[in-house]
Amino acid sequence: MERSEAHGFAAAISGAFLLSCLLFAAVNRRQRGPYMDEAFHVPQAQAYCHGRFLQWDPMITTLPGLYLVSVGVVKPAAWLFGWTGSVVCSAGMLRFINLLFSAGNFYLLYLLLFKIHHKNKAVSGFQRILSTLTLAMFPTLYFFTFLYYTDPGSVFFTLFAYLMCLYGNHKTSALLGFCGFMFRQTNIVWAVFCAGNVVAEKLNEAWKTELQKKKDEKISSRKGSFSDLIRILQFLIEYLISPKNLVALAALTWPYIILVTVFFVFVFINGGIVVGDRSSHQACLHFPQLFYFLSFTVFFSFPHLLTPTKIRKFLLSLRKHPVQYSLIAVISLFLVWKFTYVHKYLLADNRHYTFYVWRKVFQRHELVKYVLVPVYIFAGWSFADTLKSKSVFWILMYFVCLLAVTVPQKLLEFRYFILPFLIYRLNIPFPSVYRQLLELAFYIVVNAVTFHLFLNRTFQWPNSDEIQRFMW
Repeated sequence: MERSEAHGFAAAISGAFLLSCLLFAAVNRRQRGPYMDEAFHVPQAQAYCHGRFLQWDPMITTLPGLYLVSVGVVKPAAWLFGWTGSVVCSAGMLRFINLLFSAGNFYLLYLLLFKIHHKNKAVSGFQRILSTLTLAMFPTLYFFTFLYYTDPGSVFFTLFAYLMCLYGNHKTSALLGFCGFMFRQTNIVWAVFCAGNVVAEKLNEAWKTELQKKKDEKISSRKGSFSDLIRILQFLIEYLISPKNLVALAALTWPYIILVTVFFVFVFINGGIVVGDRSSHQACLHFPQLFYFLSFTVFFSFPHLLTPTKIRKFLLSLRKHPVQYSLIAVISLFLVWKFTYVHKYLLADNRHYTFYVWRKVFQRHELVKYVLVPVYIFAGWSFADTLKSKSVFWILMYFVCLLAVTVPQKLLEFRYFILPFLIYRLNIPFPSVYRQLLELAFYIVVNAVTFHLFLNRTFQWPNSDEIQRFMW
């Protein structure tokens, strides 16, 4: 890192942290007690603070990683600064843990952008810092910096594991992946993603060697055609059924294999992936979740995905391949018809944005969910088009992980999209400074509106005196 870039980065992270501290103070003044899921998380952490490690709230569905880290930070800090009484492990003190995770995420995002795009000499330090600031302000994640939720810590350990994987420190990566798993069980998918990075790299090397042997330049020049896809799948099957290749891959990914084995042992002993309240978190094949994620990504990355050039390219592709797109449309319509689920929380809780998205869009008419299929197809095409700089094996591996982390979820919840979105956004080519500034400005506006609604537009339910607030 050059000196000017180092100074710029220090200024950006300091400014972001100062802004977060001011917002943190405002949130804690207006909402002193636990709110929403904090009503479960805060008492559980306080029980751990008092040494009651066998006490567990059966309504909590995640493992105790957040509470263990909180106690590991707060108790030494209380001893060091002489804090006593109710301030130790208060709601405000516990929320501050996520403020620290947020600062850590800022640094990790910068390091990941630097590592992933280090070969692109055209990217300036200013662009790296700007992209880091933008992703650190990503609205769905940034909001939960100020509440005692698992999201900032979950993102921190997952991004840290991904960074260590890219640097080849796979034992450390698997250990950090375990920490991420302790925050949210579905993070095991991103540990598999880290292993998949290693596998994809080896597959890409073997594929290039195969091309050189056959001297078949047409395959690489016609990237994306159906015949090439068949050849690649044939190569993939032949490579993975070779015992020699499997042993070589296992030797490279054994820390992740151990972690995944631990996960399956946990699932077997626990009787499922969810701890606590399983009745509201039952897995199902909710394929439209992929469509919701793609739409979510287009919304938050519209400066990169929703451009006149992209639309023209999509229409040209549509004209050149009408049969393929017709088949995709038919399959999408079938998936929407047969696999759309509506969770009871989505219909009942009017504090979340998803409640209004569902009511204002999907419940307007029974046919709306089918009318949106062309939007989903464009979103999927634009999403894939921005990843074309990655190897086909990386794209395949990421897509499998994306399906695994979204499709089994019955509840439409934007928090579930945070990690797949960040990993996608980290890996697309650097956009122009203008588009980055537009994206950052959009995030700032969304955050400003969200915090204004949360802090100032409170309401009450008819049969309750408790103050309710709008949130993600």
